[in-house]
Amino acid sequence: MTLGEKLRYLRLVEGTLRGLNREMSQAEVSRAMTEELGDSISQAYLSQIEGGRRPHLTHTSRMLLSRFFKVHPGYLVNDPEGFHTELLSDVRGREDQLDLWLIGGAERFSRDTQVHRALLEIAKHPRSRDCLVLLAEILETPNLVERLLQVFRPDKAGAPLAARPGEGTP
Repeated sequence: MTLGEKLRYLRLVEGTLRGLNREMSQAEVSRAMTEELGDSISQAYLSQIEGGRRPHLTHTSRMLLSRFFKVHPGYLVNDPEGFHTELLSDVRGREDQLDLWLIGGAERFSRDTQVHRALLEIAKHPRSRDCLVLLAEILETPNLVERLLQVFRPDKAGAPLAARPGEGTP
C-alpha cells in the first residue's frame, strides 16, 4: 500500500470513528489537526501526498499525522513490494483487520444506506467476528430471517430482500 493510499484509508477510518459515516475531507483533517493538536498540514499538502506527488514525508509531518490518526509513525511510509498486512497472527489483530474490511465494504455500499449502516454497526461492535458468525447461524436456520424481520421490522417483512422501498443500490 502506498503512503497516499494509507492516508486516504486513515481519513475514511477517522471519519467513521467520528460518526461522519464517510471519510473526512482533507480540509476537515487539516482543520481538526489545528483544533486538536495546535498544528496542521495544509489541505494542498495532503492532496499532494495522496496523489503521489510527495511520496515521502518530513519527520515533522510524519509525527503530526501519526499523532492525529493515532498510528505508529512507521506506518506512514510506502510498503515494500510483496508486503502483506494479512500476516497478523493475534486474535485482536484479525478482529481489527475484519473491522477495517467491513468499513471499506460500507464505503463501497454508501448508496445503499441500510447495508452501509449494517456494515458500520458490525465494525463498531467490540465482537464483530461473533456478529458475523451469528449472522451465518441465522441464515442457516430455516425461516429465521423472515421471523426476525416480522419481529424487528414488521413493515418490511415479506418484501424481497433486495427490493425493499427506500433502499438505494450499491
